[in-house]
Amino acid sequence: MDRNVVSIKKMTRDDIDRIVELEQQIYGDHHWSKQSFLDEISNELARYYTLRNSENEICAYAGCWQILEETHITNIAVSPEHRRKKYAEALLNHIIKKCYKEKVKYITLEVRVSNTPAINLYSKYGFTSFGTRKGYYQDNNEDALIMWTKNIFYNEFKELYSKVNAELEEQLAVK
Repeated sequence: MDRNVVSIKKMTRDDIDRIVELEQQIYGDHHWSKQSFLDEISNELARYYTLRNSENEICAYAGCWQILEETHITNIAVSPEHRRKKYAEALLNHIIKKCYKEKVKYITLEVRVSNTPAINLYSKYGFTSFGTRKGYYQDNNEDALIMWTKNIFYNEFKELYSKVNAELEEQLAVK
């Protein structure tokens, strides 16, 4: 089986127009503005990445904030026509690799309680729910699950990560 080949790079100013297009496709009227992304990529605490397919098209993106020993994932989004290709997983995996490199111990995020595919992905990578934020999402007042990893340097997490990383590498080549 041929693996799909993608590249993940740091988001740049040149990427922002395409990112805003994706935001509008994915989130409709409740998307981030161009200025929000420009602010994020110039924020020294923020880390934002794009995922490009073999045609060099930006198909997905992710962002996080790194504060001391914790990374907070702000978003992982995949264009509707490119879902179910492991792109969100590749971005999550990339963020975790960066956390190891930068000695970050914990990763957290919020996810819509109705977003079962995302919850399943995060659970696969060792995230567990530690409660909810009531009415967190402004578009429909939906609750968010608060999810965290254990310390990613603990053997239990490292073993799980090694396993899921190997599975992903069999299906998707990231350069």
